[in-house]
Amino acid sequence: MRVGSMIVRSLHHVILAAFSLIMAFPFIWMITSAFKTNDEIWAYPPVLLPENLLWENISQAWHAAPFDLYIFNSVFVSVCIVLIQTVNTAMMAYALVHMRFALARPLLAIILISYMLPVAATYLPSYIILSNLGLIDTYRGLIISNSVSVFSIFMIYQAFRQIPKEVVEAAKIDGAPHRRILWTMVMPLAAPSFVVMGLITFIEMYNNYLWPSLITRNPDLSLVSAGLRSFFIEGGAYGMNWAQVMAASSFTILPLLILFIFTQKYILKGVSQSYGVNKG
Repeated sequence: MRVGSMIVRSLHHVILAAFSLIMAFPFIWMITSAFKTNDEIWAYPPVLLPENLLWENISQAWHAAPFDLYIFNSVFVSVCIVLIQTVNTAMMAYALVHMRFALARPLLAIILISYMLPVAATYLPSYIILSNLGLIDTYRGLIISNSVSVFSIFMIYQAFRQIPKEVVEAAKIDGAPHRRILWTMVMPLAAPSFVVMGLITFIEMYNNYLWPSLITRNPDLSLVSAGLRSFFIEGGAYGMNWAQVMAASSFTILPLLILFIFTQKYILKGVSQSYGVNKG
């Protein structure tokens, strides 16, 4: 019986390793192609590892376009959006879960309905509002237009619901105001969910392309995705210089890799905590 279970477990590991390799292969191909020549990239049969590592591809791609500005813009805008969304989401979720007011259920229904709307349907009214406020082609427009997320509200709403209400009620009996309960009790208990929310929001905003391209025309405000497209069209010459395109794509994802390295234990903790609550 034990031998059979070991065989089944080994088979599961082999299958998971195979699927992991398939999912990671495009990323591995991009990294290795950053050090190849164009002939090696288009070689058949495909060449996974280059004969000689062409480190100059990285340097040439970095100096071919202002990628330092693109990365700064993406990181700055994404961090500001994560901070603002954390505050807005925490207050909204706390009000829906732990405060009693007449419009709580209709407000929650409106939030869920708005989550079902296609994102493209909100572009025109959002553009008109930003234009009337004079926020087109500005950092403030990029940040304020993404300062509220229905997905984040619903995610933290579910996390706050898992916190025993007796804890909040005891704090109310002791005379603690709502702001103190939220910032010193409820948010620390739901910290793993906030970390996961922040990571998802940061990745989404860092990779955002369509909406920033609609509300910004100044090249100095371009984010990474728009900058990569410009480089692909101009510096990459519509794919004629694929090695530099791969190199640029590789070093622009470094902030995301660094973020994942430092937050992976919190992500696993948040996932395991949610699983434990749901199982219970």
